Amino acid sequence: MTDLAHPTGIDISTAELDIEGMTCASCAARVEKALARVPGVTAASVNLATERATVHAAALGPGDVQQLVDAVVKAGYQARPVATEQDAAEHGPAQAGGRREQQARRELAAVALAAVLSAPLTLPMLTAPFGAEWALPAWWQLVLASLVQFVCGARFYVSAYRAVRSRAGNMDLLVALGTSAAYGLSVWQTIVHPGDTMHLYFEASAVVITLVRLGKWLEARAKRETTDAIRALAALRPETAHIKDERGNDLEVPLARVRVGTVVLVRPGERVPVDGLIAAGRTHVDESLITGESLPVAKGPGERVTAGSVNGEGLLEVTTTATGGETTLARIIRLVENAQAEKAPIQRLVDRVSAVFVPAILVLAAVTLGLWLLAGAPVQTAILDAVSVLVIACPCALGLATPAAIMAGTGVAARRGVLIKDAEALELAQRVTIVAFDKTGTLTEGKPTLVVFEPFGISREQGLALAAAVERNSEHPLARALLAEFDKATASRLPTDEGGVPMAAHAQAVAGRGMQADIDGRTICVGNGRWLAELGAEPSAEAQARASELEAAGNTVSWLIRAGAEGVPAQALALIAFGDSVKSTARAAIEQLTARGVKTVLVTGDNRGAAASVAAALGIDEVHAQVLPSDKADIVAQLKARTGAVVAMAGDGINDAPALAAADIGIALATGTDVAMHAAGITLMRGDPALVADAIDISRRTYRKIQQNLFWAFVYNLIGIPLAALGLLNPMLAGAAMAFSSVSVVTNALLLKRWKGVERR
Repeated sequence: MTDLAHPTGIDISTAELDIEGMTCASCAARVEKALARVPGVTAASVNLATERATVHAAALGPGDVQQLVDAVVKAGYQARPVATEQDAAEHGPAQAGGRREQQARRELAAVALAAVLSAPLTLPMLTAPFGAEWALPAWWQLVLASLVQFVCGARFYVSAYRAVRSRAGNMDLLVALGTSAAYGLSVWQTIVHPGDTMHLYFEASAVVITLVRLGKWLEARAKRETTDAIRALAALRPETAHIKDERGNDLEVPLARVRVGTVVLVRPGERVPVDGLIAAGRTHVDESLITGESLPVAKGPGERVTAGSVNGEGLLEVTTTATGGETTLARIIRLVENAQAEKAPIQRLVDRVSAVFVPAILVLAAVTLGLWLLAGAPVQTAILDAVSVLVIACPCALGLATPAAIMAGTGVAARRGVLIKDAEALELAQRVTIVAFDKTGTLTEGKPTLVVFEPFGISREQGLALAAAVERNSEHPLARALLAEFDKATASRLPTDEGGVPMAAHAQAVAGRGMQADIDGRTICVGNGRWLAELGAEPSAEAQARASELEAAGNTVSWLIRAGAEGVPAQALALIAFGDSVKSTARAAIEQLTARGVKTVLVTGDNRGAAASVAAALGIDEVHAQVLPSDKADIVAQLKARTGAVVAMAGDGINDAPALAAADIGIALATGTDVAMHAAGITLMRGDPALVADAIDISRRTYRKIQQNLFWAFVYNLIGIPLAALGLLNPMLAGAAMAFSSVSVVTNALLLKRWKGVERR
């Protein structure tokens, strides 16, 4: 989350504000306009469901944030900067939640008071069908209705006044005008005909206020449920950590005091407070709320642990690598919050409608009043029908339709290990027609083993030692497999450094080909068949046939090569083959995508034989093998050029980043590199390719909820407004329908919380 009060006054580009007092989409639009008018602001987005504004500017200093707050206040609302990571560490994560809980309790108390005061006004209408005809005296009705109107309904007048002062309209203006008209008509009747209780409509104004406030309380309660995922993740952050002082004593200190490099003690049953590497101890760690993995994961020295995960049975000493806002958990929370704060492209339609909605309803109510009067209807009938139009035409449901679904969808996806970067990624993912997969580490385990090492003209020990010398500076999975095999072999008799590996100089990676280094004055290479041909080395026909045989069996073939020098041709020194097992869930992932009409493509730098073997085993539709990292993006561009294609790219390595960025939607596995995750629109917290199908499935379900919500929000108004204008809805029914529309939209979105992921076969 952006630091809004940086102590050095460094310019920042994004600010977030919590907004109070918004009641409908028109309110959100007005706050956006107010923020957009602040000098320097380039864009402002307000989310009605989260009650949060995100402001982008070319430069924002600490003083400029106050200008944003002042602009919101001037527009008639309250605003405060969102708490920073430092604030959360000092004051705890529940401060904002506690403020909202207090607000919810006050709202419930107001609803209860309004209901108690309205009950005596409503009971005569309810008992009349049973033959019990009675009514409170007119002056008693006036007293009770006045308390509801001006005490329980005061918030509507305050908000309506602010809207009018800003020359705009909102839901509260409609409610204030409608209930005031019914109340004023009844007061007039009481003064003119003090003994006549038959033509009083105090119950209409009182019940409308009660129902609207009840609806807003239910709506707020439902909206809080859509943020359960964020609150659950935030609750994972411990506020303290155990460390050792200089004397070896165990101290409990605030988490804010822990620095990178500090050794933290984690007892059995405790949450890990930081990201780090296990220095000592073995245990099982429950990472379910972070990765969605249901089973505890075995961990030992040298392995990573993540803040928020739960230590099982062992005492751990963890060397801190990240704290506070830099931990994986904090980044997950930011990612989910950003996704929930941003608007989906479909929301633009809602914004355009909301901008003209309230003024149009005011005109329609006036037209309804005038037409009924022209038709000869009694004044009270014309007024009540106009009131019904004002009350039922609430744009709340329109404003909540999209953000409520996005909040619920991205929240439940995060709980299952699928992190969606923003609303645009969500909308794109549901339209995906092609998924291109990287192979190593995405569909396969990414932990290859050396299965064949056949030297030519040198001993196996010499060949392994040369290959190990070249590869020891590489982090590539094939290099690690070769080094692991060397550790098992006998060290060569060549001049060696400590560890039995020949001295190598000028080691470097050659993109899409392999590694090279200088050993004893000659350049030694470990690389693929493409590089073998480029260097001009020609292995024997038997070696080439053996290589083809190994490739056809699904192995990755590399060569140990001595590069040519002046007068000395290049020479193949050994044939090397690596095997890598396919992930257990990979076939289910491809089957689920195929069942959903999504075409699958394999794009890999590996040889054609290995690629074809994996594709055949998994049922992949199309294969592109021996693709250089720089060319992967070109393959993605070719796929995108197909008619109607929306392409997703799934990968985990640095070499996948250009393709992830080039795709319509990038899907990165968090078991891979940070570069890949930054380039992706969706991050999978487990190295499980079946989560690709999950990501597309939850995106489609969320988008369907958005469409359903918008449909019902429009239908309520398309049906309700004409009925009200024709006199077929009284104000109380209109108020009930209006409240129900908002609650139903949020409740429909909450059904996404029941999503458990794609069924595995």
